[in-house]
Amino acid sequence: MFATLSDRLATTFKNIRGKGRLTDADIDATAREIRIALLEADVALPVVREFVARVKERARGEEVSQALNPAQQIVKIVNDELVTILGGETRRLRYAKTGPTVIMLAGLQGAGKTTLAAKLALWLKEQGKAPLLVAADLQRPNAVNQLQVNGERVNVPVFAPQPGNGVGDPVAVAREAVEEAKRKLHDVVIVDTAGRLGIDEELMKQAADIKAAVNPDEVLFVVDAMIGQDAVNTAQAFLDGVGYDGVVLTKLDGDARGGAALSIVQITGKPVMFASNGEKMTDFDLFHPDRMAGRILDMGDMLTLIEQAEKTFDQAQAQQDAAKIATGEFTLEDFLKQMQQLRKLGSMSKLMGMLPGMGQFRDQLDNFDEREIDRIQAIIQSMTPAERANPKILDGSRRARIAKGSGRQVSDVNQLIQRFTEASKMMKQLASGGGMPGMPGAPGAGFGKRAGAKQVAQKKKGKGARKSGNPAKAAQQAKAEAEKKPAAANPFGMPGGEQIDYEKAAADLNLPADFSKFLK
Repeated sequence: MFATLSDRLATTFKNIRGKGRLTDADIDATAREIRIALLEADVALPVVREFVARVKERARGEEVSQALNPAQQIVKIVNDELVTILGGETRRLRYAKTGPTVIMLAGLQGAGKTTLAAKLALWLKEQGKAPLLVAADLQRPNAVNQLQVNGERVNVPVFAPQPGNGVGDPVAVAREAVEEAKRKLHDVVIVDTAGRLGIDEELMKQAADIKAAVNPDEVLFVVDAMIGQDAVNTAQAFLDGVGYDGVVLTKLDGDARGGAALSIVQITGKPVMFASNGEKMTDFDLFHPDRMAGRILDMGDMLTLIEQAEKTFDQAQAQQDAAKIATGEFTLEDFLKQMQQLRKLGSMSKLMGMLPGMGQFRDQLDNFDEREIDRIQAIIQSMTPAERANPKILDGSRRARIAKGSGRQVSDVNQLIQRFTEASKMMKQLASGGGMPGMPGAPGAGFGKRAGAKQVAQKKKGKGARKSGNPAKAAQQAKAEAEKKPAAANPFGMPGGEQIDYEKAAADLNLPADFSKFLK
């Protein structure tokens, strides 16, 4: 959603990086680039003017002039101002002290209210609530049926006494729903109301009548984040005609410029409370201004990533896997379980996008093939339990069978086994505190404190060994030292005295026969 804005701001900050002091000309040039970036992102002009003015004022203040790194301080100022125009703090739902909490959804047709009602219901269920969905959109064709289908998907009951399609009184339905919730002990009522293709008097009157009938604790205005500048005009019209307490942004996963999210809060004074960023029912969460600002500035969103992982991963299973990695007992079966848990987190490209600095790899993330994980699972699931437990038994014929069973090439199987073996070795070494192979402190690297001290001690010991001045005794000492040395090892780690059948090794790896010469 904010890709264009993120890229433009990144380029702007790159131009001032490395400068020990920022002149007025530098600040003006930076402010001009930020203004252009915001306008290109479709942010409302009044918001852009106010934002840039605050950035320039703070940039000329002492907090930058006395900073050790002015460029980093400018980034901090922009981040702070982004958080401010996005609402400042996370706004959470207010629940009724007595009786069911009533949440009314309002907005134009096509904004995604009906789907969002089910997403909100699922989110409330995860918070320990017992929601009831209310089909009060009786105008749009099949709106009632759509809500019933979505209610079944999230396993939340739907109150729909009227068939809709232009038949029924939505105000009466909303009023009856509150009484139904009291009888059935539902603590939250979510009222889905009708929309229109544009603002009109009938829409506003119906929404206002429903609001007066049920006296909702929260009125949420649902807006499509992809409609740009018009989102601000629509938000203001609903605020004047009906009134609402918070905003819900839908379709944040789209490719629009995202100016609506940066404009609505500043123009209306109402906070963005929730955000929907995908088609799945789980693609919905609280809107955190600081985290969104971090994403825009390519600082990542590690808190959201951690929260999603905590919801998905089994902590006990994770501890077992960690113990297996440390002892070298981690198998392909364990690897498969972790892959399946990763899939529960959602799109891999979205997850990677939450990591800091991933903006520079946006093209690769956009082109990431999500089916690659399915292909890896197919290969592992085509193995026998014994093969998953011990990949070393996978000879050429077994690999050919696995490739055929998974619909892949033998080279894909070879590549998976090779990567798994290398990853297992690395993880075992990291778990044992040895560090990365070849890095300081790693076994065999010769750089670590322990390894280095041990090697120095050995060198000193060898250097300090006294040789006899008698030629005959010196020859005997040299012969004894030569006999103590182990046989030279070949690249495969086998003693030098043993011979390797390279042709057989090539066949076991399902490589061409001529490839044996490269093994030699």
